Amino acid sequence: MKSFINKIRAWRIWPLFMKELRQIKADKKLVVSLILPPTVQLVIFGFALNPDVSNLRLGVVDESRSAASREVVSAFAESQSFRIAEQFQSAEELGRALGAGRLDAGLIVPGDFAKQRERGETARIQFLLDAVNSNTAGIAAGYGGRIIAALNQRLAQDSPAVSLQVEGGSPSLRGQFVARIALLFNPGLESSWFIVTGVIGILLVLNGSIIGSSAMVKEKEVGTIEQLLMTPAQAAEIVTAKIAPLFVLLSMQIVLALTVGRLVFGLPLRGNLVILFASGSLCVLAGIGIGTFLATFSKSQQQAQLMAFFVNPPLSMLSGATTPVEAMPEWMQPLTLLNPISHFSTIARGILLKGAGVEMIWPHLLALVGFAIVLVGVSAWRFRKQLG
Repeated sequence: MKSFINKIRAWRIWPLFMKELRQIKADKKLVVSLILPPTVQLVIFGFALNPDVSNLRLGVVDESRSAASREVVSAFAESQSFRIAEQFQSAEELGRALGAGRLDAGLIVPGDFAKQRERGETARIQFLLDAVNSNTAGIAAGYGGRIIAALNQRLAQDSPAVSLQVEGGSPSLRGQFVARIALLFNPGLESSWFIVTGVIGILLVLNGSIIGSSAMVKEKEVGTIEQLLMTPAQAAEIVTAKIAPLFVLLSMQIVLALTVGRLVFGLPLRGNLVILFASGSLCVLAGIGIGTFLATFSKSQQQAQLMAFFVNPPLSMLSGATTPVEAMPEWMQPLTLLNPISHFSTIARGILLKGAGVEMIWPHLLALVGFAIVLVGVSAWRFRKQLG
């Protein structure tokens, strides 16, 4: 065993590796940037990038002024998706408030609403939405439909002949079938679980590219590249010694991210964490490869950061990490296959939320292996070429 350790310590790459570790240890800002920003970003994104919409401002025009109309208004208020912001005397006043941006939605109950209910007819109400923000309007429309459906279900138990219909919709066929909904893997509909598992991949790739490019360019700025070339080490050994410490430190962010996700958001850990760590390490290598490749075209850290600005944001947005891939235009969806963040997000959600094994995620693992080999290989070739 001793002889094996001595052989490792005799490698020429070992002193270079230790030199990089000492250099990183001396750079207090780099150490802090590996811990504090990822933690803050994960927490902020987990809370801020929440697709759920609540406390929408609802204006009400109750022309019926009956117990039946008050039941409908109460159903919207009790859902906690809407809050009654203001009562209006007419639909015109409600329209002006929506146009002025004081409301997100409006509910109009006509004067004959109670009589229609008493006669057993389909009673109609009008539900208006401010659709300037199409995403919020679509979610609010879904909320409104579910509220009416729940109210109809309750009314059907008391009076089977009575039903409500939102104006603009089609009459529902009653008594045809009953559906039972089962929510798998995320029964509480915790949207933060989807966001956090995607943000982990973003942080690994983006931090890898930023720190990797910064470390490489710093050698050029300080002028230590010439000193490294004077050593007996070959170019491949120099590149490996530069990448290896960054890879080890950035890989520890996987543990940090999982700890924050578990403690802050209650993220489940249902699958094999060894596979997750391995896929995250491949993601880190891909990020370092991107950063090293950008460093070969940069003469200063400012140039490297500017070039990263044109690479990292598209990688984040075209990954499906924070928004579903299905929400993108069809012609843009295939681009996610060329994004390591997209593959890692699928792996992380499969392992953490579904408890998936290798048999379910192996295509994405192979894709990450390919990205790591190609990106690190090309960037190392470019850097060796410059050293030569």
